[in-house]
Amino acid sequence: MGLIIRLVELLILLVPLAGVLYGGWRAVSAARARHDTTPDQPAVEQQPRPSPGVQWQAIARAVKAHDHTDTRWLEYELDVAKLLDFPLMTDMRDPLTERFHRSRVRADLLRPVKAEALVDDPEAAREYIDAVTEYVTAFDAAESEAVRRRRNDFTAQDQQRIARAQSMLRVATDAAATPQERERGYALAQRELDGLIVLPERVRAAVERGIAGELDG
Repeated sequence: MGLIIRLVELLILLVPLAGVLYGGWRAVSAARARHDTTPDQPAVEQQPRPSPGVQWQAIARAVKAHDHTDTRWLEYELDVAKLLDFPLMTDMRDPLTERFHRSRVRADLLRPVKAEALVDDPEAAREYIDAVTEYVTAFDAAESEAVRRRRNDFTAQDQQRIARAQSMLRVATDAAATPQERERGYALAQRELDGLIVLPERVRAAVERGIAGELDG
């Protein structure tokens, strides 16, 4: 009789424990089933990779915008009179001008030798496209501000100096002038612009090559 009582007591203890174990087993089984049927999800969902055709169109548009903005800037580099009309375009003290020149350098550095090379490199393509977008935006902002301000930030005396520099640079780039006249005109223009405007390297190089060529001849 005592043995039967002990067996009954043991069953009373085991039944709740079995229920807990069974519940735990079912929970683990369900979790495994969900894991097996649901693909792993990354912590951050990745954007779908664009097709090569779409990727190429975006790259081609960026290259075209890059070239177009370069051409717009080249007008200032080659037309000294225009540059001196809008001196803010080379005034690196202005935040908009500094941003434009910085973004131009970055876009040039990221530009591939062959645009096709970016089709299979989405990360490099996105970096280049973003750099060109920043370059175009920065140039538009700098040019708009330069047109708005024109020479208004300069004193009347400074504006006179700029006007004299324009006149002297016309002499320096005049093929009909003598070598001595061209050289003197360039020297006077530099003197007038000293502390006011920094001529782009391409402008200085073009004028100096022209003068040197005349002198060598």
